[in-house]
Amino acid sequence: MLDPRQIQQLHSLLETQRVATDAATLQSHGLDWTRYYTPAPAAVVFPKTTEEVAALVRWATQEKVALVPSGGRTGLSGGAVATQGEVVVSFDRMNAILDFNPVDRTVRCQAGVVTAQLQDFAADQGLYYPVDFASSGSSQIGGNIATNAGGIKVVRYGMTREWVAGLKVVTGTGEVLELNQGLAKNNTGYDFRHLFIGSEGTLGFIVEATMQLTRPPAPLSVMVLAVPALAGIMEVFNAFRQRLDLTAFEFFSEKALRHVLARGQVQRPFEGESDYYVLLEFECVNSTTEETALLLFEECMEAGWLVDGVLSQSEEQARALWRLREDISESITPYRPYKNDIAVRVSAVPPFVEALDAVLAREYPDFEVVWFGHIGDGNLHINVLKPDALALAGFREACERVNAEVFALVRRFGGSMSAEHGVGLLKRDYLDVTRSPEDIALMRGVKAVFDPLGIMNPGKLLA
Repeated sequence: MLDPRQIQQLHSLLETQRVATDAATLQSHGLDWTRYYTPAPAAVVFPKTTEEVAALVRWATQEKVALVPSGGRTGLSGGAVATQGEVVVSFDRMNAILDFNPVDRTVRCQAGVVTAQLQDFAADQGLYYPVDFASSGSSQIGGNIATNAGGIKVVRYGMTREWVAGLKVVTGTGEVLELNQGLAKNNTGYDFRHLFIGSEGTLGFIVEATMQLTRPPAPLSVMVLAVPALAGIMEVFNAFRQRLDLTAFEFFSEKALRHVLARGQVQRPFEGESDYYVLLEFECVNSTTEETALLLFEECMEAGWLVDGVLSQSEEQARALWRLREDISESITPYRPYKNDIAVRVSAVPPFVEALDAVLAREYPDFEVVWFGHIGDGNLHINVLKPDALALAGFREACERVNAEVFALVRRFGGSMSAEHGVGLLKRDYLDVTRSPEDIALMRGVKAVFDPLGIMNPGKLLA
């Protein structure tokens, strides 16, 4: 914890009202959506400028105080949790869009800009920022970059990494680095920009980002399709992506859908039920696109891969269909789900899912398991729901025992134990599922270069 002298030093670095030590702020800014940790930061600070962040880091190096970055706090792996008396550095006040270049189609913004704010700004310029997910209304660009966020459009547009043209960062020694400066071509050695993308604040803090924009898509249509068997999902994917410009291909189970419907805010897409569903979105690039989609639907029905489906007839209906998938996380949050966010190569999805389904049925006979994910890029979200009668600690222990089985399967298929949620605290001890001992040793060496005192988000990603 901080002593009174150190608290006074923070007041000297920032305006008094931007240093918080009250219990409510410590609680709200000391954790993310992970609910397995008790927040215990010593203070929360709210810088407004790069210079203030650099000054805070230099102070932390002198005082040997650990710092934890805090963005929208929508993470699911404990990457923004402060449990050991750290100082939380919130980027809520660094939320300005600083510059727009219409020729380069780039926008420079501070790290605290909310994802939806950037999306809206791009739309106002007649352009498009394509990285999208359920938390876009609260997640921040700096956090998106620090975790290399993915979301629902990856099958077409890729991860956040694809859209970062430049970064300004503050390292663990308080140095300010300009990385790539928005260049399309810059073949001058090591690209430190990509080291910071996905680094979870362990090398330094992202304070500004130059983000690439693109043209808006053609009008989008959405289909929700009922798939009776897991094996049919990838067959449907292969059929549709060969002839349509897919922007999303999502998957969810009937169990997941029931939780969404129980809230009473959306309706079942069609009368019948199915064990599994896919939601696909595509650009209507010409007048025959929807005819092609309906023809593909008929072909998949004849092949036995589908049993029902619906095609949106308006933007309003498309938004309603998307809610069937996008509202899942919020609808199951009261059940304190234990989440695994895993990925394999798209070609390996069918055999992997078959093997995983057997493991989950065997190991979780008494728990409800909810499946959904971005299956078009090989990413599955497995959510185990906590029974009311079981204490949180006992539930987590039971889930972590099964992790050995699940991650052994991930390793066998050459997959990732964290596809897009990051590693943080929750998955840190499983890093060797995906990374070799040599990889991890080199990662520690990189951290030591940028953060020699180990004060930047310590304990996250690397033990």
